[in-house]
Amino acid sequence: MAAVSLSSPPSVLLLSRTATRLSRFQTLAARKPVASTVGGGGGGGKGGGLLSVLDRALADEEEYRRARAQVQRKGVEAEGYAIEGISVGGHETCITVPSLNVAFGIGRGPQFAVSQDYLFITHAHLDHIGGLPMYIATRGLYNLKPPTVFVPPCIRDDVEELLQVHRRMSHIELNVELVALDLGETYEIRNDLVARPFQTYHAIPSQGYVIYSIRRKLKKQYAHLKGSQIMKLKQSGTEITDTILYPEVAFTGDTNSDFILDPRNADALRAKVLITEATFLDDHIDVEHAREHGHMHLSEIMEHSQWFRNETIVLTHFSNRYSLEDIRQAVSRLQPKLHSKVVALTEGFKSEYR
Repeated sequence: MAAVSLSSPPSVLLLSRTATRLSRFQTLAARKPVASTVGGGGGGGKGGGLLSVLDRALADEEEYRRARAQVQRKGVEAEGYAIEGISVGGHETCITVPSLNVAFGIGRGPQFAVSQDYLFITHAHLDHIGGLPMYIATRGLYNLKPPTVFVPPCIRDDVEELLQVHRRMSHIELNVELVALDLGETYEIRNDLVARPFQTYHAIPSQGYVIYSIRRKLKKQYAHLKGSQIMKLKQSGTEITDTILYPEVAFTGDTNSDFILDPRNADALRAKVLITEATFLDDHIDVEHAREHGHMHLSEIMEHSQWFRNETIVLTHFSNRYSLEDIRQAVSRLQPKLHSKVVALTEGFKSEYR
């Protein structure tokens, strides 16, 4: 289309914008069949045909605006938690929950993760761990305290060796508390939060993590007592409460669907928020291919939907073969009960309209 000068009259500018939209609508029309107009009152004449085209154009314009809004969206809100980050399969995964002061995966070391004191590494693939030295170094540059980085025990020594290589090459300290957190172990993040790993099933050794809030509840045997009596027991040193862990946020990282059926993973499936992967969305890649490479297909999430007791499920790690519209349309095909609790993290994905 010919360039339009800023000094052009409004009518020319309007025609220019209209031509741009018509060009986009013509592209869409080539992809989408035109629905036939049904009904009387002139619906079959030229006026009806024009109205049909206009209706379709308006609908496509609305779809375009929705897509643009999705492209510009940063992060998601889930059960009172702001969840931010990027997760594009094979390229980069780093997701933060700032109110918990945690990051899951470090991707390529994005700036938005630097302020998080606790970093949970699920496995050693570069799109999840490649930015680790930069994350530690940047925190040192900003005079932030050394971060606490959790890794599966089987890769702890290799991660330490990796950091030593960077220390020798760069002549920097890279101060970090490296914690090999094993299945069944618990780590206190703060006095009201703890973390525990759980088993996941990727192509290489992996584990997910659950963040729990700690709450204290009056023991049942004291429930009938008055306040003054309870106070006396407390002052005497009697333990009057039970400590209860509530799963708040669970993160799987890369895994196939076997993690859903593992009875040891019940807490991950009842956490308020589950952040998990759905690398493949359609029939172009089948379930066997997904399983072979240690990933999940969206159809498996649908198949096992009865096991998800989470309030919100945040889907991540979509293959970069998909557009924003592909992701949105795939999620829309979920069963109504499942669809109502699913949110897709789409940062890093492009719209077909852009």
